[in-house]
Amino acid sequence: MRLVTYIANLSAPRLGAISSGLVVDVERLGAANGLSLPADMLTFIDNGATMLPALNALLGSGKALPPGSALPIENVTLCAPIPRPRKNIFGIGLNYSEHVAESARTLDTDKNLPKQPVLFSKPPTTVIGPGGAIHHNAKMTQQLDWEVELAVIIGKTATRVPVEGAMSHVFGYSVMIDVSARDNRRAGQWIFSKGMDTYAPFGPCIVTADEIPNPHDLRLWLKKNGEMKQDSNTKFMIFNVPFLISDISTGITLEPGDIIATGTPSGVGAGMNPQEWMWPGDVIEAGVDGIGTLRHPVVAV
Repeated sequence: MRLVTYIANLSAPRLGAISSGLVVDVERLGAANGLSLPADMLTFIDNGATMLPALNALLGSGKALPPGSALPIENVTLCAPIPRPRKNIFGIGLNYSEHVAESARTLDTDKNLPKQPVLFSKPPTTVIGPGGAIHHNAKMTQQLDWEVELAVIIGKTATRVPVEGAMSHVFGYSVMIDVSARDNRRAGQWIFSKGMDTYAPFGPCIVTADEIPNPHDLRLWLKKNGEMKQDSNTKFMIFNVPFLISDISTGITLEPGDIIATGTPSGVGAGMNPQEWMWPGDVIEAGVDGIGTLRHPVVAV
């Protein structure tokens, strides 16, 4: 199932499911069939164990959709699937071997592969939805960079879970662009570099885990102004999804709706010779096969 948060006719953001080119309003579909389903993504994820099968059954029933419950996808505005996460996004640095090598050449990071996941975080205020503007503040950065990533959305509380059981805690997957101001790393700390407003384009949907049985064989790519910059596959992760969930949950409880951005492959601007950066007027496109594509302008602020 593909779930979105959408706006229609200037209304508040609402939860929708994509079906045959339509965005079906989840709450309205449920109400028309005597079921109480939520209007927001986080409440749905909180209750996914019961609500996901119920929604699947409704969408697969073959019944005509109730009047007013569905709109063509081109007639709505898609928001980030979770417009404001409850807490910081968990970012994973240096999780593809070729990216480790390019970072060591240009960003003074260790040339050796990490022995444990490298963790950082991005505040909820970094999140923007499909088409939103990535801010370029020239007073803050002259080295604004791109990173396409597979995002994992947690569906069930995870505390000290073993690797073998970690995948049962995944609700679904999405696309994220980890925007980075490379010249704002502070004494080795990345949160300011990674955590400024608009630095986490996210979407266009959440694809539920049952639709992606193997998240470790997905092509992910990124273009700048139509030119391919990153083109790789999630099979090249150093630490895979169950390992990341298990590792983080050893000391930090993962909760429903939490997001893990699983790292980026090589091809970032900092790794090029000469280095390349994002500037106002650029357009960044990024995607993960089986999930979708994001497209964002870079604007001066």
